[in-house]
Amino acid sequence: MAWSDKLKLNKQLLRSVNEAGFANPKELQLKTINRIIGGQDIIAIGPEGSGKTTTYVLGVLNRFNYAPEGVPRVLILVPEKEHVFAVIEQFDRLNKNKSIRIVGLYVTPGFESQMDELADGADIVVATPDRARAIYLKLALNLNKVDLLVVDDADQIVKRGLQLPVAELANSIDKGQHLVFTEVMHAKLEKMIDPFMRQPAIIEVDELGDTAVETYEQLLYNVPNFGTKLNLLNLFMYDEELFTKTVVFVNNQTTAEKLFQSLKSRLRTGVAYLNPKFFDTKGFKDIEAFKADNGARILIVTNENEEEVNLSGIPFLIHFDLPADNDLFINRVANHNPDNKEETLAMTFATDIELSQVKKIEQMIGNKIPVADLPDDLVIVTESKPKKTDAKEDVKPAGVGEAFHEKKASNAKTYNLSASTKAKMNKKKKHG
Repeated sequence: MAWSDKLKLNKQLLRSVNEAGFANPKELQLKTINRIIGGQDIIAIGPEGSGKTTTYVLGVLNRFNYAPEGVPRVLILVPEKEHVFAVIEQFDRLNKNKSIRIVGLYVTPGFESQMDELADGADIVVATPDRARAIYLKLALNLNKVDLLVVDDADQIVKRGLQLPVAELANSIDKGQHLVFTEVMHAKLEKMIDPFMRQPAIIEVDELGDTAVETYEQLLYNVPNFGTKLNLLNLFMYDEELFTKTVVFVNNQTTAEKLFQSLKSRLRTGVAYLNPKFFDTKGFKDIEAFKADNGARILIVTNENEEEVNLSGIPFLIHFDLPADNDLFINRVANHNPDNKEETLAMTFATDIELSQVKKIEQMIGNKIPVADLPDDLVIVTESKPKKTDAKEDVKPAGVGEAFHEKKASNAKTYNLSASTKAKMNKKKKHG
């Protein structure tokens, strides 16, 4: 389908997309551009490569069908300096109206040069939220005539903790249209944008790989924070009948030690390290020794360990942390012998800010990872500001405190799961 068939772009932009080599619009662009032109608030959710940046660049340029005034009408917020450059480059690629002035704002020593650029006139401002807010507070960024706010890679903005400047800038724009582009939607992101979005159209597209990777059965547990992850792990691991052999992956030794100490208080010798750092810590030099030890139920493996681990015959794999290398994750969950009758369940614990990485993994494996309901008995840790009086204080996991203080060991597995999830887990009992 050609751009001119369905999209209400002006003739100049239609020429631009063809000259840029964009033969046909992508699914996200087909579903979104006309709504942008119509003035509707939009939340567009799509993976990397789905055309999000080009979508709003075209929508923005389509607004300038006359000589601009040199006063900002569009504010585009992006996570980092490199993204500012990439967005401006895309504007330069598609913009034929050279009277439009585009200014980039990003963290760099000194404010003067960027403030001078704004003073010389700007129609479109592309900025990181922290620098835009700082210059706005210096009265050098005029938002009075801004009638379009774009928040791009919004999930990454949240990941960098930039919600406050986004909220303050949005609140400073009296009225206008709001566009949010993100790879994933989650609670923290919703909290950031809800105050300024007005009945937005939510448009979501998925672009999975053409060839699906054969994997073990998978479940995704979306939890709010580290403390809740730890509570979930304790809740599962205390079920000795079901979780007979489990490998838990973490990113570093610090996290491994927290898990070990939390689980050891109840499971004692049932938890161990792969290649422990200290001689007096229970552990195994290789995973085959763990498999052969009937008393060992949980093996903690750090992602720093470069040794290839043979996971065949392990009924439960838990990624407490996602490794930086997505290929490492995929290699662990890939079912290299699908004809083998032994079943393995791969479980992933992910906070909101880790969901964008989960999305990339889904693209690579060509399948969505089913999201599991959190157990009814799971204690959700409420995030709070750390106490300045005791910086060493850690979140106390429910497994060693209040969540289990009324339960006996034999009664610790009374958590409620959905019927389908419980059925998937119960199939693993034959590995015991």
